[in-house]
Amino acid sequence: MIPANVCKKKKFTPVHVLVCIAILAWCLLLACGGSTADSQENPDDQTPVGDTGGDIPADGTPSTPLYEWDAADFDQVYEVGPGRTYADPNEVPWEDLEPSSLVLIYYRDTPYRTKWVINVAATADDPVVVLGVADNGRLPVISGDQATTRQELDYWNEPRSVIKIGGSSIPNNPDGPSHIHVQGLDIRSARPSYSFTDHNGQAGIYSENAAAIHVEEGDAITIHDCLLHDAGNGLFSGSGSSHLIINANHVYDNGIDGSIYHHNSYTESRGILFEFNHYGPLRSGCLGNNLKDRSSGTVIRYNWIESGNRQLDLVETDYTFIASDPGYDETFVYGNVLVEPDGAGNSQILHYGGDGENEAMYRQGTLFFYHNTVVSTRSGNTTLMRLATNAARAEVFANILFATAGGARLAITSGRGQTYLTDNWLPTGWRLTHESSLDPGASVNDLGNVEGDAPGFLDADGQDFHLAEGSDADGEAGALPAAVMNYPPEYQYVKHLQHEERQADSISDIGAFERTE
Repeated sequence: MIPANVCKKKKFTPVHVLVCIAILAWCLLLACGGSTADSQENPDDQTPVGDTGGDIPADGTPSTPLYEWDAADFDQVYEVGPGRTYADPNEVPWEDLEPSSLVLIYYRDTPYRTKWVINVAATADDPVVVLGVADNGRLPVISGDQATTRQELDYWNEPRSVIKIGGSSIPNNPDGPSHIHVQGLDIRSARPSYSFTDHNGQAGIYSENAAAIHVEEGDAITIHDCLLHDAGNGLFSGSGSSHLIINANHVYDNGIDGSIYHHNSYTESRGILFEFNHYGPLRSGCLGNNLKDRSSGTVIRYNWIESGNRQLDLVETDYTFIASDPGYDETFVYGNVLVEPDGAGNSQILHYGGDGENEAMYRQGTLFFYHNTVVSTRSGNTTLMRLATNAARAEVFANILFATAGGARLAITSGRGQTYLTDNWLPTGWRLTHESSLDPGASVNDLGNVEGDAPGFLDADGQDFHLAEGSDADGEAGALPAAVMNYPPEYQYVKHLQHEERQADSISDIGAFERTE
């Protein structure tokens, strides 16, 4: 499980305590912040930029960092970089890492061209932490382009990743890795146009499904404050992984030209939490989804997700042990900003259920979709969600659903499933579906919503989606239903890769943001 004391070994404030409590509640239920770096074909032509948990304000401190580590709390500390004990990550004895190890990788002007595997059975009290040390907001770059693997390592699927977690002969760990934390790195360039040298000294080419980070297996894995880009999949997790936390990362500029099968992130874990991330567009010409997930216990909250074939593609697992997990049939999506630009692939924002031939494995439970702000600037039609079967149920409440082309261009579903709409802001003239009719047995139930011409954003053109005074969405949301009481919207996203507490009484404001005073 993800440790209850995720704040162990770091300084924390009351904000951090609230985060820990929320994550603990999430784990118990399962058991019964960035960069504005431009995408680029040659990533070395520009100086990499990054953050340490959010954009750095004038006082030089990041906004509400979630994880701060003290080297004095670790038994082994490895320092990597100019003038340090190890000049390059390839010199770190990854094969000998033990619990309570901290690997500090310092920024330098040129990328580290190295790739490796982490496979340590650590603990909540004694984790393994790989931490990038930024320089004036610039993250250390780990580039897969012409990267070399340390010869003492021996692991399979080398063409699949720059950094891999789990799945190796050396180090040999039959129990699999656990309590691994990767933070503060700019990890890039893992797709077929790039080459590497493997642990045997042989040249290799990355596969199309290569990832900046590939979590093949492992429990309680956290990826925080990283840039994941220029790969086939920015992040990939396999079915052998469980209880992942993906937070405050900038994931963008991934995919394979012309392919619908490669995405900004592609995950299939038993328990996964996405929060405070900034998902940007895929690489130009790439047709994949932004966040594609086949996990159980999926929670997606307080993210900014813009563009992609679909912003969210939440479909079925191929594994019965994931499908039988109690969290498989309840998915929580709340507090997010979902932006659909004109011409960005599929006109559907979200797909829920399944996309394969075996419908018995589909998610057939309930999607809780609430307190999100959805903005489409498509000139044509937009559909909020496609539910794959009529057995799927969507509880859609307290969201702002806005299409700049007008209400007649916005439909709720593609025609299937059971959808219940309560206390949403909707544009006047919205439609049940853009299909000729709903499928037999499907329904869209209007249980009382607010309608208008515009939701009253502070600055829609500038993507400031806070509610202005006088907004029709101000104070119009009802109380949270009992089914989501363990997942209240306690925070709101701050552009970019920051977050702030949402006032308790703002729960009555529709959307992902409270009204600005």
